[in-house]
Amino acid sequence: MPGLVVIVGATGTGKSELSLTLADHLAAEGVAAEVVNADAMQLYRGMDIGTAKLALDERRGIPHHMLDVLDPTEEASVADYQTDARQQIEQIESRGATPILVGGSGLYVSSVIQDFRFPGTDPVIRDRLEAELVEVGPGMLHARLRQLDGGAAAAIGPHNGRRLVRALEVIEMTGEPFGSGLPEDAEPWRDATILALRAPRPELVARLDARVDSMWAHGILDEASALRSTGLGVTAARAIGYAQALDQLDGRVTQAEAIDQTALLTRRYARRQVSWFRRYGGAHWLDYDDPARHSTALSLVMGEN
Repeated sequence: MPGLVVIVGATGTGKSELSLTLADHLAAEGVAAEVVNADAMQLYRGMDIGTAKLALDERRGIPHHMLDVLDPTEEASVADYQTDARQQIEQIESRGATPILVGGSGLYVSSVIQDFRFPGTDPVIRDRLEAELVEVGPGMLHARLRQLDGGAAAAIGPHNGRRLVRALEVIEMTGEPFGSGLPEDAEPWRDATILALRAPRPELVARLDARVDSMWAHGILDEASALRSTGLGVTAARAIGYAQALDQLDGRVTQAEAIDQTALLTRRYARRQVSWFRRYGGAHWLDYDDPARHSTALSLVMGEN
């Protein structure tokens, strides 16, 4: 039976489609497969349009796990995700099926496939840094992190306040660099076949821009409004697309500005994703539009290449 399969790549490269087709091809070979989500925002219930979450009737009857497991008022924790996702993978394997870990959230993917133990937390340090985040904003925290650990600052970016707080907390607790969240030389948690999808930059940009236009065409404003009416936590409210939709609903930006801002942030995020997944030395890179990508993926997973 094939072991753990991991499908990664930037937003818009067709990870979900590859996972479904690969699962179908494995079924034709007599191998059952189940999907484990590794997209941080798809953990949230009700956040569907802005995350390109597959609807139930789009999953081709293939079991999916780690979708819709958090309320939007909750804060996602990569440490909790690591525990829960690994548990799902082990349960899938115990059923004699092949787990397919799919997603573009690099830290979440790495937390599962690498043997990494997350440092604990210090409530006193955390509270002080979170208060500082509110008082001076993420830019100041990012500048401090850049002085302490330039690699972590570049990987996290200047806008992700929650991760900036966490990086500074770990540095203060341990006296060691935070790195990019995971050590470069971490041992694998277990053997895995890593399939990484890529697209030429101009084509990827066009696909991302089209995806953002589609989000507005398919009702992200209504979805954002409904989510806010039931409560949104910090992470969910700042998610790309949703933050801009909320700004539009509140009259702070026009629809054109909201779409342009979302497209810009999505392109930046995709660049960070590409940089992250390039670290996976054993990954098999597949072109997103290669007609042979499905058969190549099957051959790799079945150990034929």
